[in-house]
Amino acid sequence: MQRESSDDRTLRRAAGHIESTPLPGEPGNIGIAGHRDTTFFPVRKLKVGDRMTLTTASHVFEYEVRDTWIVAPEDVHVLDATERPAMTLVTCYPFNFVGNAPKRFIIRGELVSEWPRS
Repeated sequence: MQRESSDDRTLRRAAGHIESTPLPGEPGNIGIAGHRDTTFFPVRKLKVGDRMTLTTASHVFEYEVRDTWIVAPEDVHVLDATERPAMTLVTCYPFNFVGNAPKRFIIRGELVSEWPRS
């Protein structure tokens, strides 16, 4: 489940859309944040070439992982606009760190297909 916000209250219950980024279906780089030990637990296994699916009320979007990074929390350039439609997932790193993790794990995927929900 994804909600429209990336504040702590939202992230305790779901992944959240990062407010300064486009919404699904809009051009650019969609940013989605989630906790590493709950909603985004499975992203630790994603690698280049894997597929990610984002489902909205009206459409399904499929992205192919193109890159992963480990960055400092202030390295928000990963959310910069992209030429091709993209989705960037942001979660804390290292995955097994207790407390507030010092880094962020980033997964960038490019849109490869979309279709209306039936």
